Formats: sequence, C-alpha cells, structure tokens
Amino acid sequence: MQVSERIKEALGVQADSGSMQWLTEKTQKLESDKSVRDLFMTYSLLASKFDKSTTFKVANADEGTLEFLTSRDANLLEVARIYLLIKVLEIDTEFYGPKVANIIQVADITELETFLKFLDLLPNPKMFLFTAVEALRTNISVIFDAITLNNPYPAKYFNDQQWNQMYLKAAFMERDLSKIPSVAERANVDLARIISDYAHERWAASRKIDPMFWRPVSGFLNPVLLQDMEHLMESDDPVENKAGALCCYHSGTTEAIEILNRKPDLKQQIAAGKLTWKNLKN
Repeated sequence: MQVSERIKEALGVQADSGSMQWLTEKTQKLESDKSVRDLFMTYSLLASKFDKSTTFKVANADEGTLEFLTSRDANLLEVARIYLLIKVLEIDTEFYGPKVANIIQVADITELETFLKFLDLLPNPKMFLFTAVEALRTNISVIFDAITLNNPYPAKYFNDQQWNQMYLKAAFMERDLSKIPSVAERANVDLARIISDYAHERWAASRKIDPMFWRPVSGFLNPVLLQDMEHLMESDDPVENKAGALCCYHSGTTEAIEILNRKPDLKQQIAAGKLTWKNLKN
C-alpha cells in the first residue's frame, strides 16, 4: 500500500465521510487530468473540509508513517494537507513537484509548519531541501521548531554547514536542544569549534548557555575544548558539571579522563548508566 493510501485510510476513520468523498473525487481528477489550478483549489479548500481542532488518532499505530503523524500530534487538517501533497507527488513527481514547491512558497505560517514537520514523509523529500534550509532563517519559533525539533529530515539531508547553522541557532533561540535527533551522528569538528567559540562569547558576557549544547563535542576535545571541560567541571552549576563529565567520559582520551577523575561520583554514575544526556537535567 502506498504511503498516501495508508494515511487516507486512517484519516477516513475520523474525518467526515462527505469530506473524504470530496477528497477522493478531487485526487482522482488530479490523476486523470493533471491541473495546477485544481491542485491549488483543492489544497485551499481543505481547511473548510477537515477539522484542525481534532487530533489525528490511530489505534495501535505501528512504527512508520502513521506513528510519525501521531507522535507529532497532527490534527485532521494537517493530515489532509500532507496526504494531498504526498498523493499528487506519487501520481507524478516531475509534474507536481514544482507545483507543490509553489504552494509552500506562498503558504501561511500554519501551512508551512505542517509541511516542514512532515516533510520527511513526502516522496523524494530531498527535492524540497531549499525550503527546509530557508526555514532556518526565520525567527518565528513555530517554523524553526517544525524543521528542527523531533524532525529526522535535517540529519538525513542537511550538509555539515546547514546542520551546524541549525544547531547554533537552536541554542541562540533557546530551543529545547534535547529534542534535536541524531546529534551524536551529525557531530563534526567544525561544530565543536563553533560551540566552543559561542560558549566563550557567552562566558565573556557573563551569560550562561544550555549545558545540553555541549553534547556534540566529545569526539573533538582539542586543547581549547579540554579547557572548556575544566570550566564546566569547576562550575557552581551541577548540570554543567554533568555535561562536562559526559563529554569527558565519551571522549575516552587520557586528558579528558584525567579531568573526569576529579568528579569520581559523576564518573561512576555515567559508567553505571545512571547519568546520560537524556536525563542530564533531572
């Protein structure tokens, strides 16, 4: 079963039957008679057919498309919108791809948020990399969060420069860094340097940073970053102590372990699995 059909079947359980019949007729017409006008019109009318105040629910959703939607608290309108975009791309990516891009270029904040949150479900999602990267430029938190938090897309498709830009801006905007997936996998030496530089700027201004910010640096502890680890371990903030300890422990270098040995209780907690990045702030 195609992705769109799985979504449509689950959507039909909750949505108004008349609205589902209307949507079926519209998508059949978009398949038999490819039309930019009909696509734009159908997309614009979804808001009058599907309830944005009703949360999309699926009984026993297996890991995959439906779980992806439910875990992000999608509502019926969001599901209908993403279904339509997936459906037309399944019909003819070459024809409808540029048209979907045009729809998103003129989308309002809610529509753009939906597109970014569920972008990874689209056929050939890399086609829309430009839109995802452009979202990093915004200062609108819901748009930035849509592409950054709990979203697998950046880790799959961003290059290191784009990933690093996203991670630094997430810290600057004080977003919840624990909700960025695949941080360890996308760690890189340039990001470690950027993190250190940013921390020094904040410290010079007597300002704090989220201790979670240090998560990607473990594999890149050069002399400057080792000094940063000492700063964290000597801090009056116990959460900063924990962050420094985690970085040193997972680095595994002799120099880092020597710093970690100053906090034997933290070293023991990490070794026992009681202290991890997941429970850093507990």
